[in-house]
This record gives sequence, C-alpha cells and structure tokens, in this order.
Amino acid sequence: MKPPPNPYVVLLIAIVLPGVGQVLNRQPVRGLVFVFFVVLLGGFTLKTAAPEVSFVGKVSGGLFVWAMAIFDAYRTARIRAAVWQHGARSAPPQP
Repeated sequence: MKPPPNPYVVLLIAIVLPGVGQVLNRQPVRGLVFVFFVVLLGGFTLKTAAPEVSFVGKVSGGLFVWAMAIFDAYRTARIRAAVWQHGARSAPPQP
C-alpha cells in the first residue's frame, strides 16, 4: 500500500496553487470544485466591490475560498497520514 503524501508538502502546494492539495490527496473533483469557487467568488467580488476598495478587498471572496481549500487539504492529509501510520503499526508482519 502506497503511503499518503507528507501533510506539510500538501500544505505548501495548497498555499501556492488552489485545489492542487486536494489532487495530491486523491480528491481531484473536490480540488476542481475549490478552483471553480475561487474563480467564481473572486470574480464576483471583483465586479461588485466599490472602486475605492483595494485589490485584496476586490478579490476577497476568492481568497476566502482559497484559504478554506488550504485548510481542507492540510486537514485531509493529516488524517490520511495518521490513519496510514496506525494501519502500518497494527498490521501483522509480512513473511
């Protein structure tokens, strides 16, 4: 059985690219959904924000979803790593 990716690697990649952390966790559809909502809400807040709002404020909807994607990818990677380690310790030795 192949071990899951290191949770810290998943965290770093999720910070750089939204949705890729979910792909590393073998959840590509979930990653695609996160990317879709990052673009959708980022574009929505960009179009609806007042002209005097900063760029970060204008794309805050997308940044919020991106932050949730980072948290989700890291949490899933930590859970998968813990389950895999527990299974590796409790499995009987192979001859």
